[in-house]
Amino acid sequence: MIFRTSPHRLNEYGQPIGSALPDWAARPRPTRVTLKGRYCTVEPLDATRHAAALFAANNADSGSMWTYLSYGPFVDLASYTAWVARVSQGDDPLFFAIVDAPSQTALGVASLMRIDPANGAIEVGHLAYSPRLQRTPAATEAMFLLMQYAFELGYRRYEWKCDTLNAPSRAAAQRLGFSFEGVFRQAVIYKERSRDTAWHSIIDAEWPALRAAFTQWLAPSNFDAAGRQLTRLSDLTAQIRSDRA
Repeated sequence: MIFRTSPHRLNEYGQPIGSALPDWAARPRPTRVTLKGRYCTVEPLDATRHAAALFAANNADSGSMWTYLSYGPFVDLASYTAWVARVSQGDDPLFFAIVDAPSQTALGVASLMRIDPANGAIEVGHLAYSPRLQRTPAATEAMFLLMQYAFELGYRRYEWKCDTLNAPSRAAAQRLGFSFEGVFRQAVIYKERSRDTAWHSIIDAEWPALRAAFTQWLAPSNFDAAGRQLTRLSDLTAQIRSDRA
């Protein structure tokens, strides 16, 4: 199942133009909602509730989880708490904590950002997954919950951008059903180095099929007694992505 751009219409001058959207209206901005799943809860980031647990979980990492973020690692709890207190007050990026359901412990951070209600575009970013969250059903479910929230608000484009050298992030985007769109060369300077930025997206026409894929993968029946997946999410999303030939 591959979604492609519809054939162009022609205007009165014989020029190709995009599909008509006569009833389009700006989408609502996302708010500090709590999104509950089976394996995790995505809730507004809060320094008092989350900073200590996140800092402890992040300390299990060697420091590599911060390589492709413009900030971090943080040397102590005070500096991390100050960062959380500052960013949690903003509306764009709008930061969330990812709370593991069994332990009720915050293990990761994500945000909705570059929010463009007029054009119905929104990006997920600032992903900081501690080792305890990485490669778990909760890690995937958190991305599904945020994605679902954006499309239920009526957004028509959901973006994922990362450093082109960040191979795990690019692989994660494809696994989650994002289509690769191209590279913006020398787009960003951070941590005293240059970044080429890889762009990925999901559009609203792809969402129903992706929602079904996530629902199938996240179902308890997809995991054996040891918690191993029976069907890979990448196998379910591969035929939905528009970058597949």
